[in-house]
Amino acid sequence: MNETLLLVIVIVALVVLVGWLVYDRRRGSDLRSTFGREYERTVADTGDRRAAEDELRKRKERVDGLDIRALPAEARDRYAQEWRQVQARFVDEPRPAIDQADDLIGQVMQDRGYPVADFDQRVADISVGHADVVEHYRAAHAIAERDQNNENVTDTEQLRQAMVHYRALFEDLLGAGDGREAAPPARTPTTDPELTRRVS
Repeated sequence: MNETLLLVIVIVALVVLVGWLVYDRRRGSDLRSTFGREYERTVADTGDRRAAEDELRKRKERVDGLDIRALPAEARDRYAQEWRQVQARFVDEPRPAIDQADDLIGQVMQDRGYPVADFDQRVADISVGHADVVEHYRAAHAIAERDQNNENVTDTEQLRQAMVHYRALFEDLLGAGDGREAAPPARTPTTDPELTRRVS
């Protein structure tokens, strides 16, 4: 009787363990599909898969609690027109255009329901529904920050790259979705005909 009971306990424990492992793996797989490369980046940053997954789950819960909304068509058209003006300005005034691009992205985010006070929080929030372009935001911000902190030593080509990075995020944010689902991959920032003329 004792041996039978012990065997039952062992079998139940194994079933529970296997069930938990399957559940844990499925949750990790769901996070990978939602966050894409952001999942790997967060694992690398934390140095621990469980800590990274906890962080990503917290991000998702936070964004699920926000009132994120799609932009109306007229707002998308207005912002698209403003973006064209920013790109046109870049040709003659790259540094002010970069600042304007960052401000415009902040306006779009705010209009969609994202809190915009802190850059790190912006990135965390954007990573939930726009994981494929959040790295563009980081890259553009890093270039703009270097330019400001090093007394304008960033060259025009780097500023052009910042503008292309900003554009990838801008186009994704302007989309019709509510930002809660994974977005399609953004274009890789390579050559942009509208930004190739360098300032003399």
